Amino acid sequence: MTLLVLSVVGSDRPGLTKALSAAVLSAGGNWLESHLSRLGGLYVGSVLVDLTDGKIETLRAAVSAVDAAGLEVRIVPAQGRADVAGDTLAFTLVGQDRPGIVKQVTATISELGANIETFKTWLSDEAHSGGHLFHMDANLRLQPGLAAATVQDALEAISGESMVDGAVK
Repeated sequence: MTLLVLSVVGSDRPGLTKALSAAVLSAGGNWLESHLSRLGGLYVGSVLVDLTDGKIETLRAAVSAVDAAGLEVRIVPAQGRADVAGDTLAFTLVGQDRPGIVKQVTATISELGANIETFKTWLSDEAHSGGHLFHMDANLRLQPGLAAATVQDALEAISGESMVDGAVK
């Protein structure tokens, strides 16, 4: 079996996920995981597919019909499912939107040697001021020996500096 990642982007419209899943199935693939969403008016995402060895060209042919309908599909080999050492840690952050929040948080995480496994951000309207609130949800993989409390302390320091509220779960 071959693990592949399909990355997709195109104009959002009904039926894209159906068309993509039909292409995967027609090539003998198994849809394992996905992250699909509407972002900036586009349909974007990634899909992890398990495919019988030797069927990559069959999959390329199957997705070409979806691609011809305006959805760009890129197929790349996955890196496998290696066992990953270290604990996981989830955190959320909410604060007044401003440039630089993502850079500050990701720099702190990187300096600690943690790896971001999932990362989601979005804006919402603040009820009282009419401004925008920035939201972040992330899941981290900590290196062996890196304590969750160390990460929590570093993220709380950002919260104080940036006027955002963070919570480690």
